[in-house]
Amino acid sequence: MNIFVGNLNYKLTNEALEQLFTPYGQVSSARIIIDKMSGRSKGFGFVEMANEEEAQKAIAALHESDVLGRNMIASEARPSQKG
Repeated sequence: MNIFVGNLNYKLTNEALEQLFTPYGQVSSARIIIDKMSGRSKGFGFVEMANEEEAQKAIAALHESDVLGRNMIASEARPSQKG
């Protein structure tokens, strides 16, 4: 399952994001979206977890939790609307 994570502290790294989700199950990937012009975090990203049940537990536990002083948003990612 692909999980959208938002309202992230700009200092959060991909590795730290992965570590937040690891206690709930196996994380396939965790990446923070970086602005191409500034090279700075855009404050959101995506975490991929193979097991949907584990992903739902992670969302329930982490949504609106304080991460580096900001209340992180965690929800099932919607498919891209590009096209």
